[in-house]
Amino acid sequence: MVEASLYERVGGMPFFEQLVDRFYAAIREDPVVGPMYEADPDDPGLAGPRRRLTLFLVQYWGGPTTYLAERGHPRLRGRHSRYEIGAAARDRWLLHMRAAIDASGAAPAERDELHRYVELAADALRNVEEFAGQ
Repeated sequence: MVEASLYERVGGMPFFEQLVDRFYAAIREDPVVGPMYEADPDDPGLAGPRRRLTLFLVQYWGGPTTYLAERGHPRLRGRHSRYEIGAAARDRWLLHMRAAIDASGAAPAERDELHRYVELAADALRNVEEFAGQ
């Protein structure tokens, strides 16, 4: 018997759309990472980035592979290399993503699985070393 994917267990696309909406509602106001999410005059609500994050998470967790079809391999480090991501930025991003996950209504096992992944992903995207006094 094949175990259902996390995508299926949490309710599919609507779950991830709501997760990303909660995350973006908080992230835009954050003084550390908010500036990394600058509004595009042609896309003030950041619909493009919201959609890409949603599709990436959906694909990662076993849903449709629309992200791959539209964008190719995720190449997360490369796509984020223009931003300086140190411990402080990672911590603030995680704060908001964890809060979005916690507010999602996902069952504890799925919440834990999501938390583990975002922590690994956030650490993997760090590209700046910070030293004491900075």
